[in-house]
Amino acid sequence: MTAGPADWTTPADLRRQVQRLWDRGVLLASLVTGETPFPRRLKLRRPGSTELRDRFDEARAWVAALRSMPQVRLTMREVRHRVSGTNSLPHEAWVDTVEDAAALIRKQPELGEFRRLVDRTRARRPALLAWVAKRPLRALRLAGDWPRLLDVVGWLEDHPRPDVYLRQMDVPGVHSKFVEAHRGVLGELLDLALPPESIDASAPAGSAGFTRRYGFRERPERIRFRVLDPALALLPAPPEDDPCSQDVTLDAATFAALRTRVSRGFITENEVNFLAFPQVKEAMVIFGAGYGFEHLGRARWLEDLRLHYWGDIDTHGFAILDALRAHFGHVQSFLMDRSTLLEFEPLWGTEDSPLDRDLPRLSAEERALYDDLRDNRIGRHLRLEQERIGFGWVKDALARL
Repeated sequence: MTAGPADWTTPADLRRQVQRLWDRGVLLASLVTGETPFPRRLKLRRPGSTELRDRFDEARAWVAALRSMPQVRLTMREVRHRVSGTNSLPHEAWVDTVEDAAALIRKQPELGEFRRLVDRTRARRPALLAWVAKRPLRALRLAGDWPRLLDVVGWLEDHPRPDVYLRQMDVPGVHSKFVEAHRGVLGELLDLALPPESIDASAPAGSAGFTRRYGFRERPERIRFRVLDPALALLPAPPEDDPCSQDVTLDAATFAALRTRVSRGFITENEVNFLAFPQVKEAMVIFGAGYGFEHLGRARWLEDLRLHYWGDIDTHGFAILDALRAHFGHVQSFLMDRSTLLEFEPLWGTEDSPLDRDLPRLSAEERALYDDLRDNRIGRHLRLEQERIGFGWVKDALARL
């Protein structure tokens, strides 16, 4: 089958070849590295001698279309044919400069903007040119914010590990929400620009560990609790109020320094359970935080309390209990037993994403129930949420402690 005009390289084909160079960042990166890909020979599919004979007018239009592209340099070759005679046909297609390439795909404004970004970076923070060369398209998308990003990097170079909140960083035109929105890219830039002693390498790179990694103050973790014994209430209360209704929240450092006369503590994940927890002599209840017990672990005085954890009876509930025991090995589970599960069978629900890993800190009884749950021996993805347990059952369990 003879090839036809559809198989010949068109102006659109040549533009697509250059567009792929743009999309890979090759064109922009060359402005940073100086390693130019130009002159660049493009792939060119030409008509053969048979096609010149059979489709001479189409071939002539094809040549005219390519010659109409001022950004493409054509090298021509004479082709002799006994019917059509001697004709000059494009043999090679070249793009000679990055400017020609940008004009070919209509990217001149972007090219100019990127040049200005590179010049600004070279003048102010040359250490960041390596990042710009590696991620040129991302840098171009950030062009409008780039001067302020450079300002933030410069401020941290001048104020290493500042020990202030992001809100207190005094950079004209920069506010904390700007930094929050750009923590990912700022982290990459700061890792290049700052000396090792200004970076806490133990904090994760990227958005998650930004404040600790670069020495900003983090928002204090807060611990919410209620003292369950009216005789040990921390705050004075009006006569008509129940002292046990006092819902107190302290930052983790203050909570760690707290001195109370309680001898027992309950930790629960459900807010309503926390608020409705009944009075218990010499006890307090703490509103849990899922898997995040690091801040609670700073309160070493909790080691002297008889601690109880009350979570959902499902795989995640036991996993949280296991995580808590990494900080307080003596904690006991509360209402997370087989008899409680079976008592409230009509209220069973389904766990969305159950776990399937071993939990080494569970007791033998807890592990047996956990294994039954994760292996679906009682029901598929079974869970009993703590708020579904009858309140009378809760009070009876407390009375038995």
